Amino acid sequence: MHIACPHCLAVNRVPDERLRDDPTCGRCGKPVLDGHPVELNDQTLATVAARTELPVVVDFWAPWCGPCRQMAPQFQAAAAQLKGRVLFAKVNSDDSPAASSQYGIRSIPTMVLLHGGREVARQSGAMSAGQIVQWLESRIG
Repeated sequence: MHIACPHCLAVNRVPDERLRDDPTCGRCGKPVLDGHPVELNDQTLATVAARTELPVVVDFWAPWCGPCRQMAPQFQAAAAQLKGRVLFAKVNSDDSPAASSQYGIRSIPTMVLLHGGREVARQSGAMSAGQIVQWLESRIG
């Protein structure tokens, strides 16, 4: 399985059986799949999404958004539950207007599920961890 490092963008080859073992980047040594959402931006989102073979779910949010702040710990909990199966990422819409525009983000929070760099599903509105996991599992199998 190829996983792009969200920190240095190097592509790492991780055996399927080791996806849940907190793999680290061979170049920078930072975690690539540790069960926590990673911060992406205009410069990193497209590269990480296109170079990662796992599904990537992106939470578009903003710090001033109440529902976004309410969903943040739920998104974190879902990331821990689906560790090694989905790469969870957060994109601050205010700081990354190009990414928000590219994906047509009209309301936040909005989650976009990407596979092979292409959008396969989206969901707007705050959700609980259980709802996020259920939504993702119904799409990734």
